[in-house]
Amino acid sequence: MSEIEEEIVEVGRVKSRWRLLDDGRRTRAMSWVMAVMLFLTVLAGALGLGTLGAATSLDSQLAGRLTVQLVGADDDAAADLARRLRAMPEVKAVRQVPRTELAELLEPWLGDAGLDADLPMPAMIDVDLRDPADAAAARVSAAVRAAAPGARVDRNAAWLAPVRSFVLSLAWLAGGLVLLMAGATTAIVLLAARAGLDTHRDTIEVLHMLGSTDVQVARLFQRRIALDTLIGGAIGTVFALATVALLGSRIASLDSALTNGIGLSALGWALLALMPLAFALLAMAAARVTVIRALRQVL
Repeated sequence: MSEIEEEIVEVGRVKSRWRLLDDGRRTRAMSWVMAVMLFLTVLAGALGLGTLGAATSLDSQLAGRLTVQLVGADDDAAADLARRLRAMPEVKAVRQVPRTELAELLEPWLGDAGLDADLPMPAMIDVDLRDPADAAAARVSAAVRAAAPGARVDRNAAWLAPVRSFVLSLAWLAGGLVLLMAGATTAIVLLAARAGLDTHRDTIEVLHMLGSTDVQVARLFQRRIALDTLIGGAIGTVFALATVALLGSRIASLDSALTNGIGLSALGWALLALMPLAFALLAMAAARVTVIRALRQVL
């Protein structure tokens, strides 16, 4: 038997004994680690996309709305003011809030007393602006005070600003968590690749003697790590999306104006579903760079 044939036989023995990069059929720890990582990452991504959508919904639904209160005014005076507001070019829609709806809002504090017809209650008008800019709101407010000097105009954006700021902070925090999880995944890949190099150093040396290049060896590592990441990431993503769907149904049942915008669009669901592929590509690139750099320094 020639020297080359002996080396080929030795490679076969080493590969059968070590199974380069744990290429067996049993479940690998790497897959489960990636499943946990992707589960947390998808949840963080869903939080970021959902809160960002909620902030956008708040801007479109409430930021351009004014609430006019007429204390001591009758229904005719409120209706007349509503007609004047509808005629303004800055106004998109006007709605006079019925007394029964106001009574329902006061019921938790006043009980059945809020339904008493003799109970003095201000007339309220909701005004939706075409443009939520300050200038448009100022013109409408001035027109209201000119028509009804005792009227009070509340701009929803004033009390909405802290809520919007908090929601956007949650979105930025979720985005930071996604980046943090991507960095942690890269670190895990680096550790796994270096551990594989140390474990299979003898096999790699034999492959080098047979003419294998660093790039060819790196492909073995990156293919195995990418597959583990993709399989584990798919498992974690499925559980995460199921969790997000469950939470979404619970939020929808609240039927609140502040929570109606919290949800994922079709694009959001697609982005979350593609996360395993994105992380697999990230892991493959990290493994390739790590292995090639290590082989050039050591071997």
